[in-house]
Amino acid sequence: QVDLVESGGGSVQAGGSLSISCAASGVTYMSYCMNWFRQAPGKEREWVAAIDSDGTITYADSVKGRFSISRDKPKNALFLQMNGLEIEDTAMYYCARTQICGWIEDPQGFWGQGTQVTVSS
Repeated sequence: QVDLVESGGGSVQAGGSLSISCAASGVTYMSYCMNWFRQAPGKEREWVAAIDSDGTITYADSVKGRFSISRDKPKNALFLQMNGLEIEDTAMYYCARTQICGWIEDPQGFWGQGTQVTVSS
């Protein structure tokens, strides 16, 4: 059983920084991708960043250069450092394990409950 629990969300002013974490249990990194997705009110869920089983890191264009994804394998933790936050980054952020990076509809995907990030002007 895979369990993912996000933490670290909160409110920050535009231009500020925030770091969110995902504690994973029952996770094996072999052949799986760990992702961050987000969903803003009234919008579809979108992929933000991913770190593949071989360590390859990818980002959505909207966050490239501002966000940084990392993981701590021994501690089974996933992180997202968010700098230069914009109002448009306001969303619920989800940690997810998928077979292919960015695959929102993965039938074998596991998702956390999310952590809210709010950016104000």
